[in-house]
Amino acid sequence: MAKQKKQPQGTIALNKKALHDYFVEDKFEAGLALAGWEVKSLRAGKAQLVDSYVLLKDGEAWLLGSHITPLKTASTHVIADPTRTRKLLLHKRELGKLFGAVQAKGHTCVALALYWKKHLIKCEIALVKGKKEFDKRATERERDSDREIQRAMRTKGKDE
Repeated sequence: MAKQKKQPQGTIALNKKALHDYFVEDKFEAGLALAGWEVKSLRAGKAQLVDSYVLLKDGEAWLLGSHITPLKTASTHVIADPTRTRKLLLHKRELGKLFGAVQAKGHTCVALALYWKKHLIKCEIALVKGKKEFDKRATERERDSDREIQRAMRTKGKDE
C-alpha cells in the first residue's frame, strides 16, 4: 500500500487587526498564485497578514503587504522577496462586485486569513468599512461583557 501524506489543516495566518479596525461587510474566498518556496514557508506557518490589503487594478486583485518569511533550506537557489505582490485568483463576477463596492460606497478590501482547503492555500478577503474610535471602544466593551458572562456561566455550572 502506498503511504499517504498528511495534508496540513487549519489556519496559517490571521489578520486580527483588520477585525479591530473595520466592520466586515462581505467575505470572499480567493486562491493565491504562489512560488514553490512560499508554499514550503506556509507549511511551516511563516506568514503575517498584519498590514496587508487588496489592490484592485486592471480587472485583477493583488495582495500587498503580506509577509511570507523564506525558509533557509527551501530558498537557496532563488532570491526570495518576502513582501512581493501576490495575485489573488477570483471569478469575474466576484471581481466585479469588489470593484463596484470599492469605487461607489467607499469600502476597502483587506485580507483576513490564510488557510488550507484540502491541498490548496486560500486567502479570505473581505469588503470592509472603517470604524471610528468610539466604535472600537464599543466593540471592546461588548467583548469584555461577553467574557464576563461566559466566566459567570462556567463558575455557576461548577457550583451545582
